[in-house]
Amino acid sequence: HPDGKCRIWMSALLGGLSMLAKETGVTVFLLNLAYDFYLHWPSVRRTLIEMRWNAESRQFANRAAKVLTSLGILLAVRLAILQGSLPKFSQQDNPAAFHPSLHVRFLTFCYLAAFNWWLLLCPATLSHDWQMGSVPLVTSLSDSRNLVTCFFFGVTFLLAVRSISDFENQRHAPLVLGLILLVLPFLPATNLLVTVGFVVAERVLYIPSLGCILLVVHGIQLLWSCYSSHRQTIMCFVMLLLTTGCLRTVVRNRDWRSRESLLRAGLMTLPHNAKMHYNYANFLRDSARPELAKTHYLRALKLWPTYASAHNNLGTLLNNEFEAEQHFLAAIRYSADHVNAHYNLGQLYRKSNRSSESEHMLQRCISLEPRFTPAYIELAKLRGPNDRRVNQLLKKVVDLNPTDPYYGTTFGHWLLDKGNYHDALHYYWKSLRISQCHQEAIIGAAKILRKSGQKSRLFQLVTRWHLIMRIKRGELLLSPHVYLQGWQLKSELSSKAREYDSTPHFESHCVTPSSRTNNYSSEEIEAAKWSRHRKNKTSSAKQCKIQENKMQKPKPSTPLMVHHLLDSA
Repeated sequence: HPDGKCRIWMSALLGGLSMLAKETGVTVFLLNLAYDFYLHWPSVRRTLIEMRWNAESRQFANRAAKVLTSLGILLAVRLAILQGSLPKFSQQDNPAAFHPSLHVRFLTFCYLAAFNWWLLLCPATLSHDWQMGSVPLVTSLSDSRNLVTCFFFGVTFLLAVRSISDFENQRHAPLVLGLILLVLPFLPATNLLVTVGFVVAERVLYIPSLGCILLVVHGIQLLWSCYSSHRQTIMCFVMLLLTTGCLRTVVRNRDWRSRESLLRAGLMTLPHNAKMHYNYANFLRDSARPELAKTHYLRALKLWPTYASAHNNLGTLLNNEFEAEQHFLAAIRYSADHVNAHYNLGQLYRKSNRSSESEHMLQRCISLEPRFTPAYIELAKLRGPNDRRVNQLLKKVVDLNPTDPYYGTTFGHWLLDKGNYHDALHYYWKSLRISQCHQEAIIGAAKILRKSGQKSRLFQLVTRWHLIMRIKRGELLLSPHVYLQGWQLKSELSSKAREYDSTPHFESHCVTPSSRTNNYSSEEIEAAKWSRHRKNKTSSAKQCKIQENKMQKPKPSTPLMVHHLLDSA
């Protein structure tokens, strides 16, 4: 409320942008409404007692209606993006939410709230992923972690009572606002309203950290005013708090420098987290370190035996077909809709010549994910190039990937091998419209134009490709005739080299003098030399005659040169 003005719609716009960044940003509307209610509690209380509207309470009701309307619209938009249903999570995402016992879920959720509160106060243990048993379940009342839960809820209860009692006097607004910032934005992550897909997520503490800062600073202010004789001690504590916070931030930023450093830091923090080992194994696999990747995949399976993705990825690294098959089958057993496991198993069966089983797995893969391109390509390989159904499979792949020139070019090559030049050229042009410098499509189109005798279009195509490549490399543009002359020179040099290689050389067939004396007579050797001498003279005369004819003939025009060049090419 700056200068007595109220900017509800600007607040709603910024709240919507906050929701687009993180879903918890939508809680800012409830936060605004709660703090507005606290500021105008005297007028609201007078309205409730007198049963009559006053100006302030009417303005508060108007603001509340606008805020709730904005909140409802944003929630509707968010649900529409999710197609009217909430996301579905598995047990490995949030083990406590899927536990059958009610008291285990209750105790674990309460402890997780206290654990998040401890992360705000002491962020010593940080991780980018807290799934898969990173925080063990609280299964009994005798668990020592329940003491932390009781202490946290006790402090929260005392702060809530103190805030409610301040509604009349309103002398501790930072306390009330800090508690609202701490509690309300965290409510969606408590599993009380909806089931979330994480155990602990540091990202949901962004807004609650503001409340934590307000409460800590407000507490330091109270100590500063109440204990004036200990202000030096308080100042040292504040400096220590700021220094350790800055140092922790620097260390954590180093962890986030690269994928490897982040994964290593996660393994050091949570070595009993199966997903940490799985993610690090994926990194090792991508870094061409398969043996170490196998070790971490096995470690992940030891910590979480039903980890379907770990079974699947481990199977792709194994050379033993039987062991790989067992891991793929285990992935399908633990996750019946695992698309990659069905695909990998179908690929394994194809390489093992188990065609019927391979086709069954690939068809199952396509039924699970109709847009999974590799399954169509693998099925086309299985059926072979002579199967009529391959045409439909490859065409489907092209339709699924309208922005990728590779698949259109591949389909064009298949049509070219079948002799269907017209359709092949169509898909080559389609690929070139997507990427003008796609070399495979250029070569395929050039082959068809050459076979069909369209030499002028072939010249235009090759010239345009050379120009595009020079522009792409940042080189100077040259005249098209330079490309023709270079092409002609390369063709002549290559033909000369082939002619020279194919010409028999007498010296290369000579043997040692001793063996020559034993195998050939002197008359035979002299006859061979005389034949070689006559052949060289005839060849030299022919070359001189050709040179004379070339000097007498005029230089051909550019179109004749083009045709001669294309014929020789």
